[in-house]
Amino acid sequence: MENRVLGRTGRQVSVVGLGCWQLGADWGRVDDADAFAVLHAAVDAGVTFLDTADVYGDGRSEQLIARFLAERAADVTVATKCGRRADPHVPASFTPENLRAWTDRSRANLRVDRLDLVQLHCPPTPVFSTDEVFDALDELVAEGNLAAYGVSVETCDEALTAIARPNVASVQIILNAFRRKPLERVLPAARAAGVGIIARVPLASGLLSGKYDEHTAFAADDHRTYNRNGEAFDVGETFSGVPYEVGVRAARSLAAVAEDLGTSTAALALRWVIDQPGVGVVIPGARNAEQAKANAAAQMVPPLSEDTLCAVEQIYDEQIREHVHDRW
Repeated sequence: MENRVLGRTGRQVSVVGLGCWQLGADWGRVDDADAFAVLHAAVDAGVTFLDTADVYGDGRSEQLIARFLAERAADVTVATKCGRRADPHVPASFTPENLRAWTDRSRANLRVDRLDLVQLHCPPTPVFSTDEVFDALDELVAEGNLAAYGVSVETCDEALTAIARPNVASVQIILNAFRRKPLERVLPAARAAGVGIIARVPLASGLLSGKYDEHTAFAADDHRTYNRNGEAFDVGETFSGVPYEVGVRAARSLAAVAEDLGTSTAALALRWVIDQPGVGVVIPGARNAEQAKANAAAQMVPPLSEDTLCAVEQIYDEQIREHVHDRW
């Protein structure tokens, strides 16, 4: 597995990581046995970066990772997130006291004294401009509770505000063949500042797996059912904000490009993200071991040619751009 330095963390991480939202909740049921199978398969394939959050299954994802690492000695970086436990989810909730309580809870869930990387979990936009929040995070680093901190964002403007802060180590942002806007300003700014980019939702909630059609049904407890119009959280987190039927049609076009290359739609989509200058790690999720293995293997696809990159861009421009480009 190729490794890259993740921004100001200074850590070498695998270019393909594992997103662990699925192991907690919101993607249909994943039992403990399947969760451990996913973790083992990912690490066996060379994955050294696990991304989780304190709200994934109300801590279940963090706790499963802790149990996995207690059973298997593995040199991995575990990134978690905090802030979505705030109720209400407003800027005033991001106090030093709450930040300490949230990160202490994650330390307990993960059974560690120091968290490798903590990311603000898509907080309200004003938080990115609030000095008190970042001063509190600096204090937690100085005390040894955190090794580094970063942010997870919804919009490119939020990312640019965070990148300008001197101690933000990483920015996690939605980046995939159906969400190209970060290529314009965010990735260049991050490279210039030495900030790591963690690319999330790289398969557009599975659209870019090429396995869904107009008749695919998702479980009631899957966010692809209950958040399709942004009922529970930002709609951009579900299918990258692309209307489902539009995404299915565009994914068929991408599948034709992948077929010409002799690879899968998902592998092409992941390789596209890996090839973007400035990306430190891409974090596809997996609900079973086979998906985890296939995701990790995507880094073996050769870098995409200029013709292929142009074909992917054309699909975006003709079918997707009008739906997402000006929103995030």
